[in-house]
Amino acid sequence: MMAGRSASAPAAEIDREEPVPARPLPAFQVGGVVVHHADEADIPAIVALNNLYAPDGLTLTRSEAFVTGHLQDYQVIRGANGRIRGQVALDEYAPSLAEIVSLAVAPDQQGQGLGQCLITAAEHLARERGHREIFAISLAEVLFLRMGYTLTSIEIYPEKIARYRSISRSELSIGRKFCFTKRL
Repeated sequence: MMAGRSASAPAAEIDREEPVPARPLPAFQVGGVVVHHADEADIPAIVALNNLYAPDGLTLTRSEAFVTGHLQDYQVIRGANGRIRGQVALDEYAPSLAEIVSLAVAPDQQGQGLGQCLITAAEHLARERGHREIFAISLAEVLFLRMGYTLTSIEIYPEKIARYRSISRSELSIGRKFCFTKRL
């Protein structure tokens, strides 16, 4: 007899399947750093860290509504206290193409290789989703070249240009942004 059930319980009740609670997506380890899929509790911190860099044109401003709608695309590195040390997201353009976006590392956490870990985790997620190519628009030329990306022109991604124009024409002219691409 099962614990907590009476011997007279109908068979249908015994055989009934209990709903399975949603399991969090598995974390991805890069070296000694664990990269987690973001969850709802991370949303305010993701927005704050991302938007810290938006005034300088390093990231696009993100709202809580935007992050909520794309939460499955965000990955984070958390400190021992749960604070987000860094984050990255994928923006999918086609079944074979994704962009690395919202790459940000907290100012006091820079210089520890977290950007590399986040890019590697984004590449891993892109591969899991079947993307064969990934690209990024960034000022971090040395970082992306060191990670095997090739410098290219944004002109080969007309869908990206269209998105920039739909947000703000100025996004195409802020500083000298580099476009990097990598086959996965």
